[in-house]
Amino acid sequence: METDRLAIDYRTMFDLSGRVVLVVGGGSGIGRAASMGVAAAGAECVVADVDLRGAQETAVQIEAAHGRAAAMAVDVRSTDSVGTLVERVWSRYGRIDGLVATPARNLRKPLLDYTDAEFDQVVDLNLKGTFRVARAVGTKMKAQGRGSMVLMSSMRAYSVEPGQSIYAATKAGIGQLAKGLATELAPHGVRVNAIAPGIVDTPLTAPITTHPEWNRAYASRSALNRWAHVSEMAGPLVFLISDAASYITATVLHADAGWTAIDGRYDPPV
Repeated sequence: METDRLAIDYRTMFDLSGRVVLVVGGGSGIGRAASMGVAAAGAECVVADVDLRGAQETAVQIEAAHGRAAAMAVDVRSTDSVGTLVERVWSRYGRIDGLVATPARNLRKPLLDYTDAEFDQVVDLNLKGTFRVARAVGTKMKAQGRGSMVLMSSMRAYSVEPGQSIYAATKAGIGQLAKGLATELAPHGVRVNAIAPGIVDTPLTAPITTHPEWNRAYASRSALNRWAHVSEMAGPLVFLISDAASYITATVLHADAGWTAIDGRYDPPV
């Protein structure tokens, strides 16, 4: 076994050439960065989003950078839509080597003011939507005997502030979903992990970045004293998909600039 390890070409550990990676939510934000990242690493990227135009824009950017990509529509709130997407990818490529699932909604509101309908909307998109995608892709990966999934948790799974209770609960649930699924699929050669980003400048966080005091307070809360650029999430995602993480499964990787390691608090306007 030691000889086998020494024979590894360490320069290719992050190489995704010849692989097919599905990025759900790839039309914007972290999903777009993930799509660009896996394509730059050599993968053929399938960019899926409820916003088909956004997915197409991402695919155009990938192809302009000399990558290969396809854009497809999906609504993770629909089991049929997710099933149709996965079957389209399987029919076209005959394989799904990697999955990145990023769709989420964050409705900032005190828990006592949440309606049942609002609760259902956030949970259905964030947690159940991730479940739908992981179940459909996991079935294919189990059959092919290989694959790597990366689901999207958040530092909010560990550090909660007013107005974040429901969103945080879904992100904590996604972390546990990843761990449980990882143990079930490990015998079939499939790895499942999650990433927990900190504060990332995306359309989802625009209500904060456009509020000067809130923006500064969040930046100073991290050890690096700044927000993350969305491109900084691509590296951790590519790593977890690649063979460089071949012995990593059932793990939540914190990409939060030390947010969850630092004590501090800011009460945002909710």
